[in-house]
Amino acid sequence: MRKIYYLSTCSTCQKIIAGLGGGRGFELQDIKAAPITPEQLDAMKALAGSYEALFSRRALKFRAMGLHEKALSEGDYRQLILEEYTFLKRPVILIDGQIFVGNAKKTVEAAKEAAGLPG
Repeated sequence: MRKIYYLSTCSTCQKIIAGLGGGRGFELQDIKAAPITPEQLDAMKALAGSYEALFSRRALKFRAMGLHEKALSEGDYRQLILEEYTFLKRPVILIDGQIFVGNAKKTVEAAKEAAGLPG
């Protein structure tokens, strides 16, 4: 399975998708228009190892909600991501049982390599 969870209003996500052949061969899910289901998030967690690995501390609401001052549990991370799409570190790219989370250059290059695309 090849799938990308992204935000259509995010220029970084758009740039990464363009670098992945415009998303051809991938199922694209705009997480604002089609929210992540608990089952999808649990499947991502199984590949990533934790909900924390999928959580974005860069989201504007992270500080606004005072979350930077709290010790969050795995359950908290899961609930926050399900309640507010901006807490998912984007994009999340699934390629044949592998997961690539976020927009770090190394992560994006690894996703391109896994997809069989030139770096």
